[in-house]
Amino acid sequence: MKLWVEIHLIVLETPLSPRTMSNQTLVTEFILQGFSEHPEYHMLLFSCFLSLYSVALIGNILIILAITFNSGLHIPMYFFLFNLATMDIICTSSIMPKALEGLVSKDSSISYRGCMAQLYFLIWSASSELLLLTVMAYDRYTAICHPLYYSTTMNKAFCCKLALGVWALCAFNAAIHTGLMLRLNFCGPNVITHFFCEAPPLLLLSCSSTYVNSIMIVLADAFYGILNFLMTIVSYGFIISSILKMRTAEGKKKAFSTCSSHLIVVCMYYTAVFYAYISPVSSYSAEKSKLAGVLYTMLSPTLNPLIYTLRNKEVKAALGKLFTFSRN
Repeated sequence: MKLWVEIHLIVLETPLSPRTMSNQTLVTEFILQGFSEHPEYHMLLFSCFLSLYSVALIGNILIILAITFNSGLHIPMYFFLFNLATMDIICTSSIMPKALEGLVSKDSSISYRGCMAQLYFLIWSASSELLLLTVMAYDRYTAICHPLYYSTTMNKAFCCKLALGVWALCAFNAAIHTGLMLRLNFCGPNVITHFFCEAPPLLLLSCSSTYVNSIMIVLADAFYGILNFLMTIVSYGFIISSILKMRTAEGKKKAFSTCSSHLIVVCMYYTAVFYAYISPVSSYSAEKSKLAGVLYTMLSPTLNPLIYTLRNKEVKAALGKLFTFSRN
């Protein structure tokens, strides 16, 4: 779940009376505005988005295969990277097919059920990524700050419980928010000012009270965004402190190399999230929201595998073995 500060834009309408509702036609499909205001850029955007989507899919699938078929990567750090790559695929695949279709087709509609399904998988994958980044920070904290206890603390059973907990908790969170969205009435207009179904623009279209949705989103933002970010910052504070206390330059370099890729991904992801949702209400615009959507649903899943691959000798070696095996 993202830090949807745009939620303050939502008008908390009072529920319509049954008599008023009977005169309204409930929405059965939505229109994704996408980038319709810039038709001259549609082919350029289609080429860029298709390239990003292809790189994201191929890159994350290769990471999953490399970790799966290389026993040397069966350690906690790469186990969580496996989970992150899986969530990257779910995130970008829940958005991109419909976005690409909207760029080449005049029909930019999405069914009510399709929109709710897209919302569910987006919330599930996005909130899971935030939690996984925190779990990965804790893994690096344990490895660098408490190396003698690392193997016993981050054992296989504990890592599996952490990953399963992330998937289950975020699936439950997505179910709550999607369920609350399903209880709302949409009487029209039905144009979503985005290229995918996201909570804030959907709530703006509701003709019933969105008060409960607003409260739950603020609570989710506080947990998934602020609390997780603070936990990650604290973890890296201890990590950097421990690295600086090391006596040898070689030891410092080796310790930093084990967490530098993850730190880059964390900075990149949270920068996109904060750019998207931490801003004054007066500065909100659909254009900015769409740009932010591109950053965290397409650019981040595309760059993640590149960052972990280019800066990690073990992953590059595993990919080399994978390609060698496939040629044989």
